[in-house]
Amino acid sequence: MKDSNYLKEHNARSLWHPMAHPADSQANPPTIVTGAQGVRITDIDGHEVVDGVGGLWNVNLGFSCQPIKEAIAAQLDQLPYYSIFRGTTNDAVIQLAEELRAFFEPDGLTRAFYTSGGSDSVETALRLARQYHKIRGEAGRVKFLSLKKGYHGTHFGGASVNGNANFRTQYEPLLPGCHHIPAPYTYRNPFGESDPEKLAQLCLSALEDEIAFQGAGTIAAFIMEPILGAGGVIPPHESFMPGVREICSKHGILLIADEVITAFGRTGSWTGSRHWGVQPDLMSTAKAITNGYFPFGAVMIAEHVAEVFEKDETGRAAIGHGYTYSGHPVGAAAALACLSETLRLNVPENAAARGAQLYQGLLTLQEKFDLIGDVRGGHGLMCAIELVSDRAARTPIDKATTNTVQEVAYRSGAMIRISGPNIILSPPLVLTAEDVDVILAALDAGLAAAR
Repeated sequence: MKDSNYLKEHNARSLWHPMAHPADSQANPPTIVTGAQGVRITDIDGHEVVDGVGGLWNVNLGFSCQPIKEAIAAQLDQLPYYSIFRGTTNDAVIQLAEELRAFFEPDGLTRAFYTSGGSDSVETALRLARQYHKIRGEAGRVKFLSLKKGYHGTHFGGASVNGNANFRTQYEPLLPGCHHIPAPYTYRNPFGESDPEKLAQLCLSALEDEIAFQGAGTIAAFIMEPILGAGGVIPPHESFMPGVREICSKHGILLIADEVITAFGRTGSWTGSRHWGVQPDLMSTAKAITNGYFPFGAVMIAEHVAEVFEKDETGRAAIGHGYTYSGHPVGAAAALACLSETLRLNVPENAAARGAQLYQGLLTLQEKFDLIGDVRGGHGLMCAIELVSDRAARTPIDKATTNTVQEVAYRSGAMIRISGPNIILSPPLVLTAEDVDVILAALDAGLAAAR
């Protein structure tokens, strides 16, 4: 390994970073993280902070989960790689499929299709949704509906159903037949409605209107996050996702739950769908499935959808889709160990308790700082504050101010994530009450420096 001076000198010189302007990364080199233990990360200068981001929503069990590390090492010794394309498989993926079947049984999901990560999982779910209708003789069902502000990864399919122009505009034209309805975002919505329950009904009516306009027989699926994550942590009213389920069922439209973020305990429930009492037809997962220690994902498939594929006699159910690393044995071994630890630790319980503490702390900060226009959370360990320059007018804050908050918060002990005017918090689910206090104190310092 090169010394720290070399690494600092060459930082961002020879690589482009995701979700960043290359010139900005060169002008403002990113933090070089060189170590991590528990829920804390350490940079190249030895500065240690609480990771309020949880890697990227994915390090639910922290950075010191020994059982996962040991499972990875053991699998590398036994079978470091082999394909599970037609004709071959491995023992780890078989065992994992049975464990996932048991875990997702309350969600009505009984089959797994393995991927390399979240964007892959979304792409797979979209493809399977179209294929499902073709097998059933409804080849005209090719369109997708989704929510504005929703985030579904970076593949062309995922970008097409994304509801944020930042992830779309520079790559258009995208997949045709993708249409968006307003999100149940009480702070900003086209209806001017701040009551969550009323807003949920208005958004459901918009969904019905869009289905009527497009024609139900042309729509393959509706895809949504149970709680919108990258769009700014937007939890809907409890009536919203059940309402979506009812509408989709009525019109023969599949419901895809994008749970790349929300599965495995982050919401204070084992899955986001379960949090709202909904059984989706397909579910995309990744991130916390291996605690971030290995790139891996899975699409979970409902029994009634699986039956359509497995009982097909037309040949249309042959799956012409997959990835070189689908069912990677090392990833499967990591996922098995991760799922075991996730269950043993009962992480939703701590996520709910620490999430409530964090949410209340953010509400207290809102009383102190006019910069905070909105605080969102209250469902496990996913919270956000939206910064404004004028609270009454809800004017979004400028980038320089959010950067100041982030930089001072980091120096004060916590890594936070900036997304537009939002500060997003998604720390590991194993953090303590004291860790939450550190995050809140760091935010306090950052906000004080920016006002």
